[in-house]
Amino acid sequence: MHLFWRQGFEATSLSDLTAAMGIAPPSLYAAFGSKEQLFREALQRYLQQFRARHAASLQAPGLSARAAFERLFDAIGDGFAGCGQRSGCMLVAAEIGGVGASAPLREEIAAHRRSIESGFRARIERGQREGDVAADCDAERLAKFLATVVQGLSIQARDGANAAELRDVLRTALRAWPAG
Repeated sequence: MHLFWRQGFEATSLSDLTAAMGIAPPSLYAAFGSKEQLFREALQRYLQQFRARHAASLQAPGLSARAAFERLFDAIGDGFAGCGQRSGCMLVAAEIGGVGASAPLREEIAAHRRSIESGFRARIERGQREGDVAADCDAERLAKFLATVVQGLSIQARDGANAAELRDVLRTALRAWPAG
Protein backbone atom coordinates (compact mmCIF):
# COMPACT_ATOMS: atom_id res chain seq x y z
CA MET A 1 0.00 0.00 0.00
CA HIS A 2 2.71 2.48 0.97
CA LEU A 3 4.59 2.06 -2.28
CA PHE A 4 1.51 2.89 -4.39
CA TRP A 5 0.69 5.72 -2.00
CA ARG A 6 4.14 7.22 -2.28
CA GLN A 7 4.68 6.71 -6.00
CA GLY A 8 1.21 6.46 -7.53
CA PHE A 9 -0.09 3.60 -9.67
CA GLU A 10 1.78 4.24 -12.90
CA ALA A 11 5.18 5.01 -11.37
CA THR A 12 5.14 1.82 -9.30
CA SER A 13 6.72 -0.96 -11.35
CA LEU A 14 6.25 -4.67 -10.96
CA SER A 15 9.88 -4.94 -9.85
CA ASP A 16 9.26 -2.24 -7.21
CA LEU A 17 6.32 -4.24 -5.89
CA THR A 18 8.02 -7.61 -5.85
CA ALA A 19 11.13 -6.15 -4.19
CA ALA A 20 9.05 -4.41 -1.50
CA MET A 21 7.00 -7.55 -0.88
CA GLY A 22 9.97 -9.90 -1.04
CA ILE A 23 8.33 -12.16 -3.62
CA ALA A 24 8.86 -13.17 -7.24
CA PRO A 25 6.56 -11.89 -10.02
CA PRO A 26 4.78 -15.26 -10.41
CA SER A 27 3.86 -15.14 -6.71
CA LEU A 28 2.43 -11.64 -7.09
CA TYR A 29 0.33 -12.75 -10.05
CA ALA A 30 -0.79 -15.90 -8.22
CA ALA A 31 -1.87 -13.88 -5.18
CA PHE A 32 -3.41 -10.84 -6.88
CA GLY A 33 -3.82 -11.58 -10.58
CA SER A 34 -2.38 -8.26 -11.70
CA LYS A 35 -0.73 -5.05 -10.58
CA GLU A 36 -4.10 -3.35 -11.00
CA GLN A 37 -5.85 -5.81 -8.67
CA LEU A 38 -3.10 -5.40 -6.08
CA PHE A 39 -3.58 -1.64 -6.35
CA ARG A 40 -7.34 -2.02 -5.87
CA GLU A 41 -6.77 -4.02 -2.70
CA ALA A 42 -4.21 -1.52 -1.43
CA LEU A 43 -6.62 1.33 -2.17
CA GLN A 44 -9.43 -0.43 -0.28
CA ARG A 45 -7.13 -0.86 2.72
CA TYR A 46 -6.12 2.81 2.57
CA LEU A 47 -9.76 3.93 2.39
CA GLN A 48 -10.76 1.71 5.32
CA GLN A 49 -7.97 3.21 7.42
CA PHE A 50 -8.78 6.75 6.26
CA ARG A 51 -12.47 6.38 7.10
CA ALA A 52 -11.72 4.74 10.45
CA ARG A 53 -9.48 7.69 11.39
CA HIS A 54 -11.65 10.50 10.08
CA ALA A 55 -15.34 9.53 10.01
CA ALA A 56 -15.75 10.27 13.71
CA SER A 57 -14.68 13.89 13.16
CA LEU A 58 -17.63 14.57 10.90
CA GLN A 59 -20.13 12.55 12.92
CA ALA A 60 -19.21 13.78 16.40
CA PRO A 61 -22.32 14.77 18.35
CA GLY A 62 -22.51 18.26 19.75
CA LEU A 63 -20.33 19.86 17.08
CA SER A 64 -21.57 22.30 14.51
CA ALA A 65 -20.88 21.33 10.92
CA ARG A 66 -18.15 23.95 10.70
CA ALA A 67 -16.51 22.73 13.93
CA ALA A 68 -16.70 19.16 12.63
CA PHE A 69 -14.93 20.18 9.41
CA GLU A 70 -12.32 22.12 11.40
CA ARG A 71 -11.61 18.99 13.44
CA LEU A 72 -11.52 16.82 10.31
CA PHE A 73 -9.27 19.22 8.43
CA ASP A 74 -6.84 19.52 11.34
CA ALA A 75 -6.56 15.73 11.44
CA ILE A 76 -6.18 15.42 7.66
CA GLY A 77 -3.61 18.21 7.48
CA ASP A 78 -1.59 16.71 10.32
CA GLY A 79 -1.85 13.28 8.71
CA PHE A 80 -0.79 14.47 5.27
CA ALA A 81 2.19 16.38 6.67
CA GLY A 82 3.10 13.95 9.42
CA CYS A 83 3.50 10.69 7.55
CA GLY A 84 7.15 11.48 6.80
CA GLN A 85 6.85 10.29 3.21
CA ARG A 86 5.34 13.43 1.64
CA SER A 87 2.54 11.19 0.43
CA GLY A 88 -0.62 13.27 0.76
CA CYS A 89 -3.75 11.32 -0.13
CA MET A 90 -3.50 7.99 -1.94
CA LEU A 91 -6.57 8.84 -4.06
CA VAL A 92 -4.81 11.95 -5.35
CA ALA A 93 -1.43 10.23 -5.68
CA ALA A 94 -3.07 7.53 -7.77
CA GLU A 95 -4.05 10.07 -10.39
CA ILE A 96 -0.82 12.04 -10.61
CA GLY A 97 0.47 10.97 -13.98
CA GLY A 98 -2.29 8.38 -14.04
CA VAL A 99 -2.34 7.63 -17.76
CA GLY A 100 -1.14 4.07 -17.07
CA ALA A 101 -4.27 3.05 -15.19
CA SER A 102 -7.13 1.47 -17.10
CA ALA A 103 -10.32 3.44 -17.67
CA PRO A 104 -12.25 1.24 -15.20
CA LEU A 105 -9.60 1.81 -12.53
CA ARG A 106 -9.58 5.57 -13.12
CA GLU A 107 -13.39 5.57 -12.80
CA GLU A 108 -13.16 3.54 -9.59
CA ILE A 109 -10.72 6.07 -8.13
CA ALA A 110 -13.01 8.93 -9.17
CA ALA A 111 -15.98 7.14 -7.57
CA HIS A 112 -14.09 6.92 -4.27
CA ARG A 113 -13.39 10.66 -4.40
CA ARG A 114 -17.07 11.31 -5.13
CA SER A 115 -18.05 9.21 -2.11
CA ILE A 116 -15.88 11.41 0.12
CA GLU A 117 -17.54 14.48 -1.38
CA SER A 118 -20.92 12.85 -0.74
CA GLY A 119 -19.99 12.35 2.91
CA PHE A 120 -19.08 16.02 3.13
CA ARG A 121 -22.43 16.97 1.58
CA ALA A 122 -24.30 14.73 4.03
CA ARG A 123 -22.63 16.48 6.98
CA ILE A 124 -23.44 19.92 5.58
CA GLU A 125 -27.07 18.88 5.04
CA ARG A 126 -27.17 17.58 8.62
CA GLY A 127 -25.94 21.01 9.71
CA GLN A 128 -28.79 22.58 7.75
CA ARG A 129 -31.32 20.32 9.51
CA GLU A 130 -29.76 21.14 12.88
CA GLY A 131 -29.78 24.87 12.11
CA ASP A 132 -26.04 25.60 12.17
CA VAL A 133 -25.70 25.86 8.37
CA ALA A 134 -27.86 28.35 6.51
CA ALA A 135 -30.85 26.71 4.83
CA ASP A 136 -30.07 28.48 1.55
CA CYS A 137 -26.48 27.17 1.46
CA ASP A 138 -25.84 25.02 -1.60
CA ALA A 139 -24.61 21.90 0.20
CA GLU A 140 -23.43 20.24 -3.01
CA ARG A 141 -21.28 23.22 -4.03
CA LEU A 142 -19.81 23.65 -0.57
CA ALA A 143 -19.00 19.92 -0.37
CA LYS A 144 -17.35 20.03 -3.79
CA PHE A 145 -15.32 23.07 -2.76
CA LEU A 146 -14.17 21.44 0.49
CA ALA A 147 -13.28 18.17 -1.27
CA THR A 148 -11.30 20.13 -3.85
CA VAL A 149 -9.42 21.91 -1.07
CA VAL A 150 -8.52 18.56 0.53
CA GLN A 151 -7.29 17.23 -2.83
CA GLY A 152 -5.19 20.35 -3.36
CA LEU A 153 -3.90 20.03 0.18
CA SER A 154 -2.72 16.54 -0.66
CA ILE A 155 -0.65 17.87 -3.53
CA GLN A 156 0.81 20.58 -1.28
CA ALA A 157 1.78 17.87 1.23
CA ARG A 158 3.44 15.84 -1.53
CA ASP A 159 5.39 18.99 -2.41
CA GLY A 160 6.67 19.25 1.17
CA ALA A 161 4.25 21.64 2.93
CA ASN A 162 4.37 21.21 6.71
CA ALA A 163 1.38 20.82 9.04
CA ALA A 164 1.24 24.53 9.92
CA GLU A 165 1.19 25.52 6.25
CA LEU A 166 -1.55 23.00 5.54
CA ARG A 167 -3.62 24.21 8.50
CA ASP A 168 -3.27 27.79 7.20
CA VAL A 169 -4.70 26.69 3.85
CA LEU A 170 -7.57 24.93 5.57
CA ARG A 171 -8.36 27.88 7.82
CA THR A 172 -8.41 30.12 4.75
CA ALA A 173 -10.78 27.72 3.00
CA LEU A 174 -13.10 27.68 6.01
CA ARG A 175 -13.45 31.46 5.73
CA ALA A 176 -15.68 30.67 2.76
CA TRP A 177 -18.07 28.88 5.13
CA PRO A 178 -21.53 30.44 4.81
CA ALA A 179 -22.85 32.42 7.76
CA GLY A 180 -25.37 30.41 9.79
